[in-house]
Amino acid sequence: MNNAAASVMEREWRRYEPGERIARFVVYAAIVAAVVMSIRTVEVIPEFILDAPEQVVDLLKRMWPPDVASYPKEIHAALLDSLHIATVGTVLGVAMALPFGFLAARNVTPWPWLNWMARLILISARSVNTLVFALFFVAVFGPGALAGTLAIAFHSIGFVGRLFSEALENTSPGPIEALRAAGAPSASVITYGYWPQVVPAFWSLVLFRWDINVRESIVLGLVGAGGVGMALDNALNLFQWNRVAMVLLAILGVVIAAEVAVTYIRKKII
Repeated sequence: MNNAAASVMEREWRRYEPGERIARFVVYAAIVAAVVMSIRTVEVIPEFILDAPEQVVDLLKRMWPPDVASYPKEIHAALLDSLHIATVGTVLGVAMALPFGFLAARNVTPWPWLNWMARLILISARSVNTLVFALFFVAVFGPGALAGTLAIAFHSIGFVGRLFSEALENTSPGPIEALRAAGAPSASVITYGYWPQVVPAFWSLVLFRWDINVRESIVLGLVGAGGVGMALDNALNLFQWNRVAMVLLAILGVVIAAEVAVTYIRKKII
């Protein structure tokens, strides 16, 4: 047996190189340190954690049975307001997001400075939480459904516009090049070249965003932006736990119904 064969037989297989093991150890140590610092920062009180199961059981006893009689008087109209806020806000958000989506797509808009401006607007809209938008519009227009609708609309711009621009950038260049070679104007290139390729993604985005907005419109009422969240906030402030249970059950029903409706419509359209 020669020296080369002997050296091959003496080699020991290792999954990671020494440098990789050190790097993994550093990453794991950093994660553990971050978790420990976070726990210390949020000031977790062990006594409250140990007492939590007893408090949850006591709260559930107070919430049972749900106040069914309060649904037609106060909850039903508030639920409809939440659905209206989500629907109108989604329509406004999509209408405002489409132009920015076209401007942010590099293959549609050839000017880089315009791409960056559109992307900056989409990032800005996404970075501000819906509740922050709601607080701002409540301060401007006062409490009510208008503030919630505008909050939903402006936050939807970033989500829809960003994903729509990515769908445009993933389109096949063949039909677009054929239309441009035939001398078609820009409007015709967009209408007959880009749009047919992104229609499935567009409707998927609209339905998905509406489903998200239904959930967010429920929360906006906690800051005075209309919807069933205001009924929930009133019941919580008055310690009417039976009514709180009824509101939560109604919210659960609406969320499930919206999920079923979105799934059904998506199968029919896309």
